Amino acid sequence: MSTQNQNTADEAAGQEQKLEDRGSNRSQRPTSQAFKEFMASQWAPADTQEFNRDAVAPYAAQRRKLLSERFPGERLVLPAGPLKVRSNDTDYRFRPHSAFAHLTGLGLDHEPSAVLVLEPVDEGTGDDGGHHEATLHFKPMAGRDTEEFYADARHGEFWIGPRPGLEEFHQRLGIRTGDLSELEVAVTKNAGAVEIGGTRIRLMREIDLDVDALVDTSRINTGVDLEASDSFDGEVAEFLSESRLVKDDWEVEQLRHSVNSTIAGFEDVVRALPRAVGNSRGERIVEGAFFARARLEGNDLGYDTIAASGNNATVLHWIRNNGEVRSGDLLLLDAGVEADSLYTADITRTLPVSGSFSPVQKTVYEAVLAAADAAFEIVKPGIRFREIHQAAVAVLAEHLDGWGLLPVSVEEALDPAGQHHRRWMPHGTSHHLGLDVHDCAQAKRDLYLDGVLEPGMVFTIEPGLYFKKEDLAVPQEYRGVGVRVEDDILVTEDGAENLSAALPRTAEDVERWMADLQQG
Repeated sequence: MSTQNQNTADEAAGQEQKLEDRGSNRSQRPTSQAFKEFMASQWAPADTQEFNRDAVAPYAAQRRKLLSERFPGERLVLPAGPLKVRSNDTDYRFRPHSAFAHLTGLGLDHEPSAVLVLEPVDEGTGDDGGHHEATLHFKPMAGRDTEEFYADARHGEFWIGPRPGLEEFHQRLGIRTGDLSELEVAVTKNAGAVEIGGTRIRLMREIDLDVDALVDTSRINTGVDLEASDSFDGEVAEFLSESRLVKDDWEVEQLRHSVNSTIAGFEDVVRALPRAVGNSRGERIVEGAFFARARLEGNDLGYDTIAASGNNATVLHWIRNNGEVRSGDLLLLDAGVEADSLYTADITRTLPVSGSFSPVQKTVYEAVLAAADAAFEIVKPGIRFREIHQAAVAVLAEHLDGWGLLPVSVEEALDPAGQHHRRWMPHGTSHHLGLDVHDCAQAKRDLYLDGVLEPGMVFTIEPGLYFKKEDLAVPQEYRGVGVRVEDDILVTEDGAENLSAALPRTAEDVERWMADLQQG
C-alpha cells in the first residue's frame, strides 16, 4: 500500500473511532490472542489467608445499629463515592465519603464506588439486634486471567496494585459483602410507596450520581414523590452528622494519632524555615515540609495547609502559599494530618520567622492566647457550645479597647447590635472535629451551636486577630500582623483535655522551641 493510501486509511479509522475510546490511543497495548493467553498464564495463586477483625469493626457495628434504630423498616443506601477525574484520564487519590467511612470503618482508597446497603428486616432480628442487615457492595479485583487485570487503568491490578476482596472485607469488618453488579437489585427490589406496601428507600445524596440516578429512577417507576423523598434523604444526612457529635474511644485514639503526627509536622516546618526565608515561594517550602509528614505518618492532609507569611496571615483561608517568607514577619501555619482512618487534626500556631516576636507581634499574640485560654477554661459538660466563642471574643474586645482600637465601648461592641470588634476576627472560635475537619456540619443548630457539651465531643478553639496592611482603622505598627492560635479539645467527664498541648503555646515557649529545633 502506498504511503498516501495508508494515510487515507488511518484517517478513515480515526474518524470511525468513538470519541470516548480515543484516550487509549497512546497506550499501544498488544491485542493478539497469543499475548492474551500468555498474559493469563503462570501467575502464583492468590493468598487464601485468614484475616483478623479490624479494631474498628465493633465500633462501626454499633454506629450502624444506631442508624438502624432510627429508621426501622426502610432501606438505607450509603455510597462511598466514585473516583473523580483530575485531568483527562488521571484521577485524584480516592477518599470515601465520611459517612460511609464512619459506618464501615474503611479509610484509605480501597473501595471506590462501593455502596453500603442496610436492608430492613423484622425488628430486633437484624445485625447486633438491630432492624437491618448490612451488605457492603463493591467491585472485586478481577482475576489475572482477565483483560481487566492489565488493560483497565482504573481497576486493574497491574495498574493500581491489589485490593482486598469480598471475603477479606467480610472477615475484617464483620459485614456481608456483595459484588457491585448486584447493587441494582439490592437497591430497587420491592421499592415503592409505603402506602401500597412498598419499601421506602433513604439515600445519602450527591455522593455518587450513578446511585442517585438508580434510586430516583426506581422512585419514578414506582410512583414515589421525588420532592418528598428529598426530605427523607435529608433526614439521613442530618442524623449521620449528629451521630458523630460524640466520639467513641476508638475515634478519640485516632484523633490523638493525628494530633501527634501534626505536631511532628510543625517541628519539620520549624527546621525548614531557614530554607524558606528569602525564597520567592518560601511558603511552598513550608507547605511541602508539612505535607511530607502527612504522607509519611498518615493518609494525607486533612485539608489544604495554610502557610501564610506576613500580610498573607490576615487572609483567613490563604492556601495559595506562593508568597515569600521574610525574617521579621510572622508565619501563620494552620495544618492537620489525616490518619489512615481519615480522622484529622486541625492545629494553628503563629511563628516568628526570625525566632523572636517583635514587641507589637508579641502583644497581639498574647491577646489571642489569652482569648484561647479563657475559652478553654470554661469547657466542661453542661455548657453550651456557643459559650466558648462568647468567652473568647469578650477577651479580644477588652484588648482591642485597651489598645484604643474600638470606636465604641466594650459593652457596645459586645452587644449583638454592635460587634465592632469582629472586624478583626470575623470567624467563629470553634468547630467540631473528626472525620471532616469541619465535622458534623449537617447537624441541627440546636444540637451544634446551641448544643450542650458532652464527654467525648472534640472541637477546636481558635481565636485570632487579623490586621490587614490596608486597614486604616488601626495604627501602622499593627498592619500586616495576623495571629491565630488553635488547639484540639476533648471534653472529659469533669472538664476538658487539650489534645495538642504538647505543642508550645506561650510566646516564650514558642521562641525557645524554635531555637532548640533549629540548633539541634
